Amino acid sequence: MMKAPLIRRIAASLASAALATAALAQAPASEKPIRMVVPLAAGSTVDAVARAIGPSFGKAAGHPVVVENIAGAGGIPGTTQIAKAPKDGLTLGMISSNHVINPGIYKTVPYDTLKDITPIAVIATVPLVLVVHPSVPAKNVKELIALAKAKPGTLNFGSAGNGSTLHLAGELLVSETGIEMKHVPYRGTGALVTDLIGGQVQLGFVSVSQVAPQIKAGTLRALAVSTPTRSGALPEVPTAAEAGVPGYSFDAWIALIGPAGLPKNIVDGYSGAMKTALASPEAQNAIAGQGLMVLNTGPDAAPAFFQAELSKHQKLVKQSGATLD
Repeated sequence: MMKAPLIRRIAASLASAALATAALAQAPASEKPIRMVVPLAAGSTVDAVARAIGPSFGKAAGHPVVVENIAGAGGIPGTTQIAKAPKDGLTLGMISSNHVINPGIYKTVPYDTLKDITPIAVIATVPLVLVVHPSVPAKNVKELIALAKAKPGTLNFGSAGNGSTLHLAGELLVSETGIEMKHVPYRGTGALVTDLIGGQVQLGFVSVSQVAPQIKAGTLRALAVSTPTRSGALPEVPTAAEAGVPGYSFDAWIALIGPAGLPKNIVDGYSGAMKTALASPEAQNAIAGQGLMVLNTGPDAAPAFFQAELSKHQKLVKQSGATLD
């Protein structure tokens, strides 16, 4: 038979545990914020989307969202933190197509592009538009191809840097048409757009949102959009396929990921929260303002999407010869 003091100690311990359990049950989940890592600079398209969607996503998920930019090296430092984060669902990442480009252009990447992440949702694609300076005589894609073939290597196309999505979009055009063009890499899209307007570089692919005002003002001429369907922001501009390059289809994209091994219940919950967030007015306004096309591919289909995009981009990287230290 147990002595009374021992019984009292056990009872006290059980009571204490019960109180602690009750306190935890009553503690709101919102006390623990989600750290949303954006491995790109503030002001980028991905950053704008993360900040616009964050509040609605957090409300649906039951946690406030804090966006943190970790820019540099094509997004590798930021993505490393996502890949190495605890598997508690409190560190997520909003990434871009750079994720599947980096393994081909950097000598070393400290994580496996597919194995070290959990895809949660492919949120949207970022349509690109092929623009030329008004001094270029080509009024459409067919005329541009004819001009490039008549004068091989004399046309130059700019991009946001070696191995960037804008670079690979140009390389795909070269591959699909058999033309020769000189690549001029810039350090970012801002400098590229400035020189496109000034005529220092003749043509290039740029995200629709970044040059729509210039297209409307006539300081740049739009020849085609890169996506299989036309952009709602530029409905009068044909797709590259419509314009005479049947095999052409290229777009950048934005996705939500977590570290590998994220529990299925968390993944499914966040996938549902993203669906809710994308229906919010804030998200709709951001999507329209950035000229995006919503995909919202869920966790079941997202891994296959990542695999296909990795294969496609690595082929283009090899063709371009782009490498970075």
